[in-house]
Amino acid sequence: MGNPADVIDPETDPRATWVLEPTEVRRLLAHVVASPGAATNLACTPLTGAPVAAVPLSTVADVASAVATARLAQRRWARTPIAERCSILLRFHDLVLDRQSEVLDLIQLENGKARASAYEEVADLALITRHYARRAARYLAPQRVAGLVPGLTGVTVHRRPRGVVGVISPWNYPLNLSVGEAVPALAAGNAVVLRPDQQTMLSALWGVDLLLEAGLPAGLVQVVSGPGSEIGGALVDQVDHLVLTGSTATGRVVARAAAGRLVPTSLELGGHNALYVADDADPAVAAEGVVRACFANTGQLCVSIERLLLHEAVADAVLAELIPRVRALRLGTALDYSADVGSLTSAAQLARVTEHVDDAVRGGARVLTGGVHRVDVGPLFYEPTLLADVPEQALVATLETFGPVVVVTRVRDDDHAVEVVNASEYGLNASIWTRDVARGRRLASRIETGMVNINEGYAAAWGSTGAAIGGVKSSGSGRRHGPEGLWATTWSQTVAVQRGTHRGLGLGRLYALPAERWTELFTAGLRLMKALRLP
Repeated sequence: MGNPADVIDPETDPRATWVLEPTEVRRLLAHVVASPGAATNLACTPLTGAPVAAVPLSTVADVASAVATARLAQRRWARTPIAERCSILLRFHDLVLDRQSEVLDLIQLENGKARASAYEEVADLALITRHYARRAARYLAPQRVAGLVPGLTGVTVHRRPRGVVGVISPWNYPLNLSVGEAVPALAAGNAVVLRPDQQTMLSALWGVDLLLEAGLPAGLVQVVSGPGSEIGGALVDQVDHLVLTGSTATGRVVARAAAGRLVPTSLELGGHNALYVADDADPAVAAEGVVRACFANTGQLCVSIERLLLHEAVADAVLAELIPRVRALRLGTALDYSADVGSLTSAAQLARVTEHVDDAVRGGARVLTGGVHRVDVGPLFYEPTLLADVPEQALVATLETFGPVVVVTRVRDDDHAVEVVNASEYGLNASIWTRDVARGRRLASRIETGMVNINEGYAAAWGSTGAAIGGVKSSGSGRRHGPEGLWATTWSQTVAVQRGTHRGLGLGRLYALPAERWTELFTAGLRLMKALRLP
């Protein structure tokens, strides 16, 4: 499993104001595949800046070792009956819910988010795990399809595991975008090598530890650590399928590398998501939904809303409800449910958020609320912000900010709203608020995003794990959730049996005829099958 790294000791290191129990941290870090005496990366909590742990860094050779170990374990796992595989996942589901308080603390410490947002990860992981544990057998069942000659050609399509699936996960959802992505791959009979972000390793390691406790065979899930440019690249070079959640720029690099090996990928990338409040929406109801859609996870969520489009007939009423709600959001560092909005996760994210807001204000934008770096709360806290009159060329108007900043735009009508929503290189999520669901569905059919939520910001689509979700345009390719999320980690094998061959009924008898004759007969057969409405 690798060599445990040293942990910052709160009793001997003056920098440590509060950290996790050192013994527990050492146990989790033992799951990282790293050479003895490996260099370490010091992870600090964004809530206060206090150090949490020194995480061992894997080398390229460690990645090769991890993949080799996983590949060996996968051969036996693929032969394990699917009912047994799924029973392990169901035990894991129960452990996640029973022990959630442990990982809620970890997620808050590593990521800085509010506890309610951390709970979203626990709930999502449970939803994903239950879904695939209950549905994997159906998704993987051999499918019989119509053959060439009705009654004589039998065709069955099988799903085979790809082998070793690599998962490169980000820091914003360190549990469900790492271990949650491993679940469908494991259900399908694959092994998994995880490369979590260095900032949030412990949350992912906690999930791996629980999988082992649930009965997952040793070696089947491997964890490597290190910079994406080096360790992530080494992973792409060796796995059989790659899952990435990250920026569009990183996605393009990974896609090019994987394409060179003809290895498939599942990429969920950037978003610049819009929410439209139609003129028939209840302003108070919409305002409540907008707050959740925009500021959950401190806005560091790929499907969160950064562009708020208000029909001009209700814009003032919605803002009158919305602004007080945003101002009332509580910021805090406590490891409990007392805060509504947490910290940004890194100094780089704070710099990006500050740059986008300052750039917009310099261009003439008005700050309706927020726009303040709240150092009184913590080093990386930024007040939830609404901006109006933002110039079209402003950074925040065209680029993903990935923070608690929202651009408010007034639109004339539905057509104008659709035009603005689609005027983006991204296409991940959109939200429509209207009393008329039929109207919402019509608008959704015109919007160029991989998912559309009607009268909800993102949770309705994201939490419906039976339905595939993902991006279009520069927001990625491939899908997570649903059968597609599992099928992506498999390859299909078509087995066709021609019956009657040894009784003179095979295709050889047809081909034995003169070409003019068998093609005439075959043409007649094709016409007959159409007349019989055969597929």
